[in-house]
Amino acid sequence: MCDITYRGAQPGDAADMAELELLCFSDPWKQEAIRKDIEDNPLARYTVAESEGRIIAFGGLWIVVDQGHIIDIAVHPAYRRKGIGRRIVALMIERSEREGALAHTLEVRESNEPALAMYASFGFHIVGKREHYYQNPDEDALILWRASPCNSQSDRGR
Repeated sequence: MCDITYRGAQPGDAADMAELELLCFSDPWKQEAIRKDIEDNPLARYTVAESEGRIIAFGGLWIVVDQGHIIDIAVHPAYRRKGIGRRIVALMIERSEREGALAHTLEVRESNEPALAMYASFGFHIVGKREHYYQNPDEDALILWRASPCNSQSDRGR
């Protein structure tokens, strides 16, 4: 496997990120929406993975008050099952915790067993369901949450 570097996304990365969206999702974000989120949304934090000068994966997270909301993870199909998505999630969690996030949440397709297993390894738990959240095909989303270790009940002496 080639060397992979991770960095914060820039507005100029939006075209490559939109191409990944098309490869990975049936209802992809458009290039302009990605660019505007990176450029104009003060809550947004995006991380990209590059190999040989090309973006092969990215993740997006919004920090809302003291919560990190993971909004997107896309990994090029040729680079899946190599730990790249896991590394992006870890980097986003670490950064958001440094910025004050005490918990994290996301939605994931109910059938996405690899993603569910990865998120469980980070301490995410299923707390609910959003019916018909996804289209093409229609599918429910599972709502996952995790508390940061420094925010657990035992660490606060309760």
